[in-house]
Amino acid sequence: MNDVTFAAALLAWFDRHGRKGLPWQQEPTPYRVWVSEVMLQQTRVETVLPYFHRFLARFPDIPTLAAADQGEVLALWSGLGYYARGRHLWRAARQIRERHGGAFPAEFAAVAALPGIGRSTAGAILSLSSLRQRHPILDGNVKRVLARCFAVAGWSGEAAVQARLWQLAEALLPPQRAGDYNQALMDLGALICTRSRPRCDQCPLSARCIALAEGHVTRHPTPKPRRQLPVRQVQMLVIRDAAGKVLLQRRPPSGLWGGLWSLPECPAEADAVACCEARFGLRTEQPRALPPRRHAFSHFQLRLTPVTLRLCGRLGQIQETTALGWFDETAWPGLGLPAPVLRVLAELTAPPPHD
Repeated sequence: MNDVTFAAALLAWFDRHGRKGLPWQQEPTPYRVWVSEVMLQQTRVETVLPYFHRFLARFPDIPTLAAADQGEVLALWSGLGYYARGRHLWRAARQIRERHGGAFPAEFAAVAALPGIGRSTAGAILSLSSLRQRHPILDGNVKRVLARCFAVAGWSGEAAVQARLWQLAEALLPPQRAGDYNQALMDLGALICTRSRPRCDQCPLSARCIALAEGHVTRHPTPKPRRQLPVRQVQMLVIRDAAGKVLLQRRPPSGLWGGLWSLPECPAEADAVACCEARFGLRTEQPRALPPRRHAFSHFQLRLTPVTLRLCGRLGQIQETTALGWFDETAWPGLGLPAPVLRVLAELTAPPPHD
């Protein structure tokens, strides 16, 4: 099977079995495809769908997104994870407004230069959207298909392995229907050539798959070398006033949960009551530590211990600002809270179970 028949076999499979009813495929403007591609980074289609619909309902075009407050963008991103994606999307919209008159650029170099968009995402937007340009892609699903078909050894994050996979992606890209071909590769990786228990008997490329012929499909691609992730420990302070409102603090624009509202934190070994007094001028009592819980990030594990405190006085009047305020539970969904924080708050406000 040569390069032409590789693409032909894949496209024939796509015509019969590929995904064609996704919302960004029905109206494939560059903007809609861009939003979908950013949301789909390290996230499953089923998870993305409701977020995509809500996001597009509020931000139907680039000018609307560029004019929005970053906090509102992150509020709609809350629960989707990898919040840098939302911040990059908002910054890129503003860059498009300033440098491209609010119209999504059609040149590859201009697209790849936008915040949060690299070579593969730029190729996906330009080939899958109504622009229908011819560019290769190399997302996680595509890497897996190519690594197995051609028995490319090594972790795909290594420069030499990545270069080999890009070489294959470029060489195999057909002159026509590049967008359908790219979608077919992604669909094949997501539906058939899965990470575990691939359905090789249903794969249109099985006749040329070197890994299958050699009997070691699941060895490819080589997993990322595992390392022990460091653990960060913090206390999250759930400070409630007499009306039941909770003190929330907006995090710095970059870094962990950048730009999102969250519970104030203090070191794991600190006295929570003293921390409230020193940082906010609040007198609190009856601290109660809840069971700690872990949340995994790509580079570390977060071990957070929620501590509830009852407000009983103020040393001075706390100033509500754009980065600090009291909010009741009706306001939480619209603020943009990290999923672990929202779970803590929901746990504390849930009605007691019935006997």
